[in-house]
Amino acid sequence: MTTAYVGFGSNLGDRRFYIREALRLLDEVPGIKVKRVAPLYRTAPVGLTEQEWFFNTVAEIDTSLSPHALLAALLAVEARLGRVRTRRWGPRTIDLDILLYGDLRLHTPDLTVPHPRLTERAFAVVPLADLAPEMILPGGAKARDLAAALAAGQEISRVEEDLDGCVRSKK
Repeated sequence: MTTAYVGFGSNLGDRRFYIREALRLLDEVPGIKVKRVAPLYRTAPVGLTEQEWFFNTVAEIDTSLSPHALLAALLAVEARLGRVRTRRWGPRTIDLDILLYGDLRLHTPDLTVPHPRLTERAFAVVPLADLAPEMILPGGAKARDLAAALAAGQEISRVEEDLDGCVRSKK
């Protein structure tokens, strides 16, 4: 099994529902076990800023899937939840990204791991630091230190909500 970290974001409709449901659906995929989920954060949109704010979190998973099979599973969950890719950085019911996949470094036309903009985005690093504050991220910074630096320059606030209850243990 490989430990991976998946980012979740939603800014259309019932954002809490979409994130909770994506966690539940992901945990039901054979070869994936959602281990822990960071708190939920409310964040300003990036890129296309004239849209609703996002809710974001990060889940730590164990997976026996290859990186490409994990990506396919994430895309299938997005599709089940009505994700339509119409414009880059546009509004979405749910967005799922592989942030880290063990120690793997991969660059293919359809997948780059670690996520190419991970260390630039408070909406990914801040919840990741809740799960793994001592983790050394690409570029050499500790997750908690980079989270503090990014949070100081980007609009992000914690939403008091426990998402660990969204997934149930597989038998």
